[in-house]
Amino acid sequence: MIEHLWGIFAELIRTPFQHLELVWGIVPLYFGLLLSEMTSSKASYRTAIQTGFSFLWAGAQWIYPYVKFHGITDVELNSMSPINLAVTSLVLLFGVVAFVSGVMKSFPRYGRFLGYTRFANYFMIAIFAMQSPIKAYQLPWTWDRLIAIALFAVPIWLVLHYGLMPVRNRK
Repeated sequence: MIEHLWGIFAELIRTPFQHLELVWGIVPLYFGLLLSEMTSSKASYRTAIQTGFSFLWAGAQWIYPYVKFHGITDVELNSMSPINLAVTSLVLLFGVVAFVSGVMKSFPRYGRFLGYTRFANYFMIAIFAMQSPIKAYQLPWTWDRLIAIALFAVPIWLVLHYGLMPVRNRK
């Protein structure tokens, strides 16, 4: 079972790098993940800005192919699957709230979680292949993929946290 989920997880991470069109969208998310690993693990207004940027970047990458520019912006969202539209909308909404929270230095009630940028970047990277802006390279949403993302979240975080600790603790 774990080998099956590991294969699915590897496919999610590998797929964006197999297509040049997707690399431009995912590489900034990896930089955001590394940048967040260099900052404090505590939620702050600075990390909320990082979270907001990562969410807005990912959401913009996912929605861009559906926007047609004809003088006035015309958005054709009917060709986007409902799950992709829902995830993109939530990511954009969280991105705006996180970014504004960071800039205004005020979290909404129960919104302090928006300052935890490490997991935000991990999840944007993990779901990128399922949210791919190019349908030909898009992997479908499945329960196995969601389980793999959730299952490997903690091990990946541990590797990043302890693996980058020497770099983070340098003064």
